[in-house]
Amino acid sequence: MAEELFKDGKLSGTGEYVDGERQGRWKFYYRNGQLKADVAYSKGQLDGDCTWYREGGGLLQRGAFRDGQQNGFWQRWHSTGELMDEGRYDVGRKVGDWVTYAPDGSETKRKTFK
Repeated sequence: MAEELFKDGKLSGTGEYVDGERQGRWKFYYRNGQLKADVAYSKGQLDGDCTWYREGGGLLQRGAFRDGQQNGFWQRWHSTGELMDEGRYDVGRKVGDWVTYAPDGSETKRKTFK
């Protein structure tokens, strides 16, 4: 298990390297030690399910990558914990219906991408 450190020596990330590139599950941390991200790599590029968290706790965003590009279902959250928006990516492009929500949870916008 490899460790990456901030300049002050605190842990910033853990995971594996293969041939000098990030590979498999990696976890990244804020300076306060809280989990910042739990992501997947293949040959140094984001590839697979990934989740990011807010420094104060709670979800920031979650989705998947394929070959370094957003791909599949994605969601982002307001700082209040309510869902902000959700939709699908197809190799880095928004596709289909994307729905945006207000911090109170009510739907504010719906847009269809081709």
